[in-house]
Amino acid sequence: MATDTEEVKDGESEERRNSPASLRTLSQLLNLEFVERLPEPTPPLDLRIGDFDRIAGSWGRQFSTIPIGGDHHEVVVASADPLNIGAIEQLKMCYGRPAKLVVTTPDEITKAINTMRTRLMSSRSSALEKDKEEESEFDYQLKIDVTDAEDDDAPIMRYVNAIIFKANSERASDVHIEPFETQLKVRFRIDGVLYDVDSQDKVHQAAIISRVKVMSGLNIAEKRLPQDGRIGLKIAGKDVDIRVSTVPTQFGERVVMRLLDKSASVLGLEQVGIRKKNLLLLEKLIQKPNGIILVTGPTGSGKSTTLYSCLTKINTPELNILTVEDPIEYQLEGVGQMQVNPKINFTFSSGLRAILRQDPDVVMVGEIRDAETAEIAIQASLTGHLVLSTLHTNDAPGAVTRLLDMGIEPFLVSSSLLAVMGQRLVRRLCPACKEAYELSDAEILELGLHPRDLVERRAYKPGQAECEACQNTRYMGRTGIHELLVVDDSIRSLILQRMDSTTIRIKAQELGFETLRIDGAHKVLEGITSVEEVILATHEEVTNA
Repeated sequence: MATDTEEVKDGESEERRNSPASLRTLSQLLNLEFVERLPEPTPPLDLRIGDFDRIAGSWGRQFSTIPIGGDHHEVVVASADPLNIGAIEQLKMCYGRPAKLVVTTPDEITKAINTMRTRLMSSRSSALEKDKEEESEFDYQLKIDVTDAEDDDAPIMRYVNAIIFKANSERASDVHIEPFETQLKVRFRIDGVLYDVDSQDKVHQAAIISRVKVMSGLNIAEKRLPQDGRIGLKIAGKDVDIRVSTVPTQFGERVVMRLLDKSASVLGLEQVGIRKKNLLLLEKLIQKPNGIILVTGPTGSGKSTTLYSCLTKINTPELNILTVEDPIEYQLEGVGQMQVNPKINFTFSSGLRAILRQDPDVVMVGEIRDAETAEIAIQASLTGHLVLSTLHTNDAPGAVTRLLDMGIEPFLVSSSLLAVMGQRLVRRLCPACKEAYELSDAEILELGLHPRDLVERRAYKPGQAECEACQNTRYMGRTGIHELLVVDDSIRSLILQRMDSTTIRIKAQELGFETLRIDGAHKVLEGITSVEEVILATHEEVTNA
């Protein structure tokens, strides 16, 4: 049996063999061309779809070989293992023509495979139509058996796989599979906005939804009740966790899949969009030995990302940091993370109680959902622990009144609460196509500023020209806008008097507090986002003011 040392050496040896330098040397010895960056693969179109799928799937990954181009006379094949003559011969037989071999790295092969697989989306409609008559005779709830099925061996499986691959490659956060009276629609949420991607005939609805349910471990026979499940996949070498939710609707079960790249690195506080003024205050606050810091905002506003960034900033061997989350979105080295499980009565409150018996210095609670969790979190912050958590309120001052409404005594809130950060996400303008223009007086006033206070009115808006970089969405990625309410003696006095959130906001603004809209206005002037995005993201602030 190989020892651990031998296994490490084998791994290091394989890594050296697959390095660009080693592969370049090997290509020279074999008198072959070495390609450091592969072009987008354009294999001959006369290859059968079934073979095309297999080569772009398990076969290509197994042999680290893929066709990237060619014509009717020869096929161009890229390989990270040029000594595997058998794989090259298989491709020759599949295409029925000679092969020109080039050498590249395993990473380039993986990228090419993923590109080919996402391209298959455009082939699915014709493939499904071809098999429509045959497949409509089967009950897919009984037909599909993933334990026996080969990878990519059925049109429905290929279609669902292609949806997931395409969603991952296009940075989609959610995939919506929505049944209607005559069709099944697929939509992706990219940078917070839903886009139509594909539609299929109603006859394939049961098969597609059943396939997703089988992959996520759900009961395919139960169609009357909502269900939740998970799919764990490795896409392009990265672990992707997919949370699946189904609900019954008038025209069948509706499915939403939320994609989470578990291998993605946690953003630093400087990268989540916090402006320097608030950043310096927050960095001081998270160094406090005790107290509670809350991050507020609606679902999907980046609250968890901000908390993870805070933990990363203070994560040192001297601190015992423990979390209780639902779900664990990022894995933090050196941090003890627990995931709630309501099925066994392991909730935020019970998890928090358990954490406090583990001698923690810093505690993160994924969300304060009820009075019991709030009370335990505040008691923990009063007994020498720094507590970080999230709360669903429209703005930072609203978090104070929410805690009071939960039944927490004002003296406990005022003595434990260090600060509340409210936040939203806004889309970043595409740097390739955004257009400069001058802000009008009306826009400046709507952003909460005054024309006389601005020396420079230059801003940017979504461009009009065709743009490949953003695929004509005019935006690329998202950033946060924030407001930071620091609880000082003046705010504590208002809390003890049970003042409402409007009174607290007005007092905080007198002390220098900047609202979400003002923070967004600065990002407009910096050319990061547009006026429309900021207005849309902060409309509650105006309504509630």
